[in-house]
Amino acid sequence: MFDFSVVTTWLHSLLSGWMGDSLAILVECVLVALVIITIYAIFAIIMIYAERKVCAAFQCRIGPDRVGKWGLLQVISDVLKMMTKEVINFRKTDQFLHRIAPFLVVTASMVTFACLPWNKGAQIIDFNVGVFFFLAVGSVGVVGILLAGWSSNNKFALVGSMRAGAQIISYELSIGLVMLSMICLTGTMSFSEICQQQAELGWNIFRGHIVAIPAFVIYLIAGNAECNRGPFDLPESESELTAGYHTEYSGMDFGFYYLAEYLNIVICAGMAATMFLGGWAPLVVPGLDGFNEVMAYVPGFVWFIGKTFFVVALLLWIRWTFPRLRVDQILRLEWKYLMPMSMVLLVLMAVLVSFGLTF
Repeated sequence: MFDFSVVTTWLHSLLSGWMGDSLAILVECVLVALVIITIYAIFAIIMIYAERKVCAAFQCRIGPDRVGKWGLLQVISDVLKMMTKEVINFRKTDQFLHRIAPFLVVTASMVTFACLPWNKGAQIIDFNVGVFFFLAVGSVGVVGILLAGWSSNNKFALVGSMRAGAQIISYELSIGLVMLSMICLTGTMSFSEICQQQAELGWNIFRGHIVAIPAFVIYLIAGNAECNRGPFDLPESESELTAGYHTEYSGMDFGFYYLAEYLNIVICAGMAATMFLGGWAPLVVPGLDGFNEVMAYVPGFVWFIGKTFFVVALLLWIRWTFPRLRVDQILRLEWKYLMPMSMVLLVLMAVLVSFGLTF
């Protein structure tokens, strides 16, 4: 499998020879930022279009079909409309907090997006505590949501933000525990090392067998709740709260929330692919050397994107299948069921690893 670190090392050497190390690092940071923003926007467009089509299929409708062939340009027209809409400022809002809140949400989303390992050697943020960094930065988004509700001076927005805060903080516990069980299995918090280990020994969902499969299911449920997606979309329940915590937002301020919500689905799915399904690692079947050799020819980023959209399909399936839950049901599911189960799975994984019972 091709290692993209060869390309990045060559580029760094080339730039350093032209302009010195300090200026080369600055140019590299700018290039990396442009790459992140570009890929972020592309995936947002794909996700918005995909969900509209999936939603239409579940509800026996056609979905977007007017702007462009098969409605492919509908999302582009919506983005242009959002960018040209007026940003309305209300007199009784806290203007500073109200404007900074969406930037906190989208910044947290972009930084966590940069943690995803797209291919061997093609990871923007990678160090020995990568999982801890991912969870820590991902938690910043809830601050932007709480600020949005508080600064809007609107009771519907405040109730929506409080619901979102309680929900996200609660389900982060289950996400952290099931990811910790995978860390216990691999023995590292570096995403590149986690993927490399799965390329050599097999995907974690197979290696961890009894523990990894229920942990994967818990991650899907908790990740859906973390993204405020149905059936966990109480913070934005239109029948009760208008639009929830972004009721008072318009123009691109609202667009940032819209953008972050869809990209958080990709981030959730990408992290599931990394921790459970091997990331960029190909499918390896012990004993089938010919099959394994063929699988190794498939580029790593193809494996990663394919696995990510497989998990995205599962999340969309959940979104358009189950009805919306009540607030008490959402919190009861986490505190009485998912978190105790996650703790038991973590202990079981520690026992399996200690006695060498993993594959």
